[in-house]
Amino acid sequence: MEHQNLSQAREQILSAVRAYAEQQHAGGGGEPRRRIPYAGRVYDQEEVVNLVDSALEFWLTSGRYTEQFEQELSRYLGAGYCSFVNSGSSANLLAFSALTVPELGERQIRRGDEVITVACGFPTTVAPILQYGAVPVFVDIQIPTYNVAVSALEDACSSRTKAVILAHTLGNPFDLRAVKDFCRRHNLWLIEDNCDALGAEFYMDGAYRKTGTIGDIGTSSFYPAHHITTGEGGAVYTNDQELHRIIRSMRDWGRACVCPSGRDNVCGHRFDGQFGTLPAGYDHKYVYNHFGYNLKATDMQAAIGVAQMKKLQDFIARRNANFSKLRSGLAHLSGRLIFPEVCENAKPSWFGFPIMCACPGQRGRIVRALEQAGIQTRMLFAGNLVRHPCFDSIREEPGVFRVSGTLTDTDRVVNDTFWIGVYPGLSDQDIGCMISSLEKAVAEV
Repeated sequence: MEHQNLSQAREQILSAVRAYAEQQHAGGGGEPRRRIPYAGRVYDQEEVVNLVDSALEFWLTSGRYTEQFEQELSRYLGAGYCSFVNSGSSANLLAFSALTVPELGERQIRRGDEVITVACGFPTTVAPILQYGAVPVFVDIQIPTYNVAVSALEDACSSRTKAVILAHTLGNPFDLRAVKDFCRRHNLWLIEDNCDALGAEFYMDGAYRKTGTIGDIGTSSFYPAHHITTGEGGAVYTNDQELHRIIRSMRDWGRACVCPSGRDNVCGHRFDGQFGTLPAGYDHKYVYNHFGYNLKATDMQAAIGVAQMKKLQDFIARRNANFSKLRSGLAHLSGRLIFPEVCENAKPSWFGFPIMCACPGQRGRIVRALEQAGIQTRMLFAGNLVRHPCFDSIREEPGVFRVSGTLTDTDRVVNDTFWIGVYPGLSDQDIGCMISSLEKAVAEV
């Protein structure tokens, strides 16, 4: 009887939450439009109900919603294994750290080994390389894809190169066919930073495959600006069982035990193993195979993600439709502005709409005009990471990083590129306002 009463109480609470959310959070936020943001949360009562449902259980770490979210994300991506983590930055940290363990043998990334990447991107794609003591090797991008210049890869490769780590810029896939072929020929790991490209696809081996699953490891971010959100949150995914085992271990303190939170002795051998020089039978829950972290997310975050997954395909369709409307509506400005292009064999899942000023020196005035008109803008992340203050302390240290070739197009991005939003919360009226405001801004420079 008590269980029945509790079940009824729970249903009453969730029913009341649903009714509240349908009014308070109608339209994914319910706030009056004061400006046109570059991104934002899009949700309804389902996310709020799931969040409260999880809170009522008060299982504050990973639990049933986490397992469901990981399974649904794996199924969507076509990835064999998925681990939910507390941010996209942590996902990148785990993806890189997994390649530094001794059990990988000759392919283990060691201190002083080199990793090819680009300077035009987000800093947490590169930070794990430097923090570990490996050497990032920066190559240029190409405009107007804003992705790696694949022609620069061969010159960047050395006898110490072990991996390539690249992001799909603003949801536009880089040339995975060329990059994957380069990695195969040189026996290099490939990490796809897929944080801005969830749902993008690339035609490989006779079929379209989701980005993030073509390399050895892929990563996602679920920060509110991204394709789906869990608040803070991210994911690491792979089709390699051994890499998955390492990723899970390093996410969960570096321990050898694979028991889910709150469950003991799943393997049935908790007290009968011999590990290192520990006493025989030492509790397997406290045996550490790796130097790891606690990078798990909470079940409450996963509960939001489960509701968001149901909307993902619609979100992507709306993002791509908004991109197409902007591209069509701004086509007559192609002499003044440079618009993005898509790599052959790629199907983007657009995160933003990048714009480069054809005439140098005009970006500042155009961006200020857009912001004054209430249209939020963003730089293309770091632009050129090597030019940022975080590099000042290591700029003169030999062997900490290197630049292969020139960063000509990267520096063009620093000076002349910005981007505006395409997120699903934008209306046709918003898109029209963005187009007319950009027309006016360009006319006035």
